Amino acid sequence: MRSLKLLILIILLYTPVNANMKNAFDFKFNSIDGEEINLSKYKGKTILVVNVASKCGFTNQYEGLQSLSDKYKKKDFVVIGVSSNDFNQELQNKEEVKKFCEVNFGINFPMTDITNIKGENAHPFFKWANDTAGFKPKWNFYKILINKSGQIEDTFGSLTKPNSSKLISAIEKIL
Repeated sequence: MRSLKLLILIILLYTPVNANMKNAFDFKFNSIDGEEINLSKYKGKTILVVNVASKCGFTNQYEGLQSLSDKYKKKDFVVIGVSSNDFNQELQNKEEVKKFCEVNFGINFPMTDITNIKGENAHPFFKWANDTAGFKPKWNFYKILINKSGQIEDTFGSLTKPNSSKLISAIEKIL
């Protein structure tokens, strides 16, 4: 009996905080338009979640992300940009971010309001990504590829451009 209690205690201690979240489709974000982005809307689709910022050396990746979105949209693929100021490179508010993205890059894929992606205050999606795949964005434009079952298929750092053969191959493999 004592061994059973100890075993249960150990299991509870090592159960991730977001264990009740089984896949990406369990999460919601606030959109840049003030609406809700419910990832359950994308069940059965391939999703590329990217933490983005407007004043970063990698900001030009927006262009490639929009190209990916346009190229694979008809194949049930969606890009979701998660605006974040966790690295102090985002504009002051969601209205500025929206205008910047639309004017400079013609962005029409879903974008979130400015969101915490790291640390204690990280959005639950990013806590889940860390708990399930050990994924923590170390900078802007880190990418999380979610398969049609809502599981993390692969992750990519800032240096992996949206048009890289590595990322495109990973996307095409699971479309």
